[in-house]
Amino acid sequence: MPIDAFLHDAGIYVDWQYIFSCALLLSPAIISGALFIFSFLKEPRQFRNALYLLAALAWTSFFVILRFGNNTSIVVLIVILLFAPVITAIFLLINTITVVRRNGFSLTSFLPLLMAGFIFLMYFSPILVYHFNPDVRSIAGAIFILFVFEGLWFSFTFVALLLYSWLYRILPRKRIYDYIIIHGAGLNENEPSPLLAGRIDKALELWNHQNQHGKFIVSGGQGTDEVVSEAQAMHDYLLKKGVPNNAILMEDKSTTTMENLQYSVLVIGHDTQRSDYTTAVVTSDFHVFRCAEYAHKLKLKADGVGSHTRGWYWPTAFIREFIAITKSHLWPYYTIAALWATIQILHYLMTSTGFIE
Repeated sequence: MPIDAFLHDAGIYVDWQYIFSCALLLSPAIISGALFIFSFLKEPRQFRNALYLLAALAWTSFFVILRFGNNTSIVVLIVILLFAPVITAIFLLINTITVVRRNGFSLTSFLPLLMAGFIFLMYFSPILVYHFNPDVRSIAGAIFILFVFEGLWFSFTFVALLLYSWLYRILPRKRIYDYIIIHGAGLNENEPSPLLAGRIDKALELWNHQNQHGKFIVSGGQGTDEVVSEAQAMHDYLLKKGVPNNAILMEDKSTTTMENLQYSVLVIGHDTQRSDYTTAVVTSDFHVFRCAEYAHKLKLKADGVGSHTRGWYWPTAFIREFIAITKSHLWPYYTIAALWATIQILHYLMTSTGFIE
């Protein structure tokens, strides 16, 4: 090759085989990284960004350890991969006790316990299959293998969203917002709960930071167990904080996160004829990415801004958010199940016809 001769004359020796092998090993990371950069620059409020980012980071880590790590680092990695799920499950069990003590008994309070049970079931499923009756062991094995495949995808997307939602929250926000939407949460009689008060205070902080420009949209309906609507409670709270009444718009019909945004868009439409307005959606930090993703689906140009959540409640809240987001992205689970069912059917047909032993 002419380039080889040129480099040889310059005293430079290139191991093309080594470079090619490195490029081949790194290609999944390069492709994932390129997809992430392209997708992120186009629209940062997409779930796929989380998957691209984790795939790129995971494969890059694998490459670095494989190429530059020694036996000790590989053993350490294997130990971490083996025991991290168990340690996580134990932490979730402890967190369940804390949440139940502070929040009382509810399905939401037991989400960390359910997640811990899922981890233990994935971890010990091979042992469970071994103890099945030999006559049904193959069927049980196929079901548990499918469960493990689905569980691996579930775990991958969970970690991906955990990482990316954190990244999205810390992105710098340099815009001046015309509207600040505050998402409702539970009330204590006619007063905002500590969680909701944290959201309102964060919105106030943002409003004051931009020299009190823009209007608040307090969004939240009235639950069956609530004395007033969440919007009314937030409205009164803002008035007590010195916000003028003409800077507060109310949306008191919504009952879900999507409705918060849909009805808030209608409120904005009644307030202005402009189409170039800027919007911030203020909610709890664990809830920011889902709000941002929903805003993207509604073609609402809005940045998510998060208020602080107490550490003991964060795991429970994030698990709930992950489940809510997953419900909108179920097709990979259906695809995995369909592919595995197809493989099992083909295997049964081949063995029953004697095509394979």
